[in-house]
Amino acid sequence: MGWVGRWKNQYGSVLNVTEDADGRIAGTFKTALLESGFYGTEIAVCGTHLGHCISFAFTASTVGGDLLCSYSGLLRGDRLNTVWHVISDGQLDPEARITERAWPHAVTTNAETFLREP
Repeated sequence: MGWVGRWKNQYGSVLNVTEDADGRIAGTFKTALLESGFYGTEIAVCGTHLGHCISFAFTASTVGGDLLCSYSGLLRGDRLNTVWHVISDGQLDPEARITERAWPHAVTTNAETFLREP
C-alpha cells in the first residue's frame, strides 16, 4: 500500500502526499477551514508510516504566533481515520500584540477522516 496521492477530509482540507519511501512521507497540507491559523497557506508536511498506521506534522509562523499540527491515523478500507493536535504558542492581546498562551489553552484536538481522491 502506498501513501502517495491526494487525500481530502470531510471539511475539504487536502493532504497531498508526494513522496513515500523507507517508512517516511512528504508533501503538503492545505486547510479549508477559515478559522484555522493555517488557513490560506499550503504547508510542507513530513511524517512516518508503518503498515496502515501514519503520522505527519507541519508548522507555521502566523500573525497570531507559532503553530504546530500533528496528525496520527489508521487506514481502514478507503478511509484514513485521524486524530490531530494543534499547539498554539501565542495569542493576540487586545492591542494586537502576540502574548504567550497558557498551556491549558494552547492545545486543540479533534478527529477527521480523509478519503484518497482518484
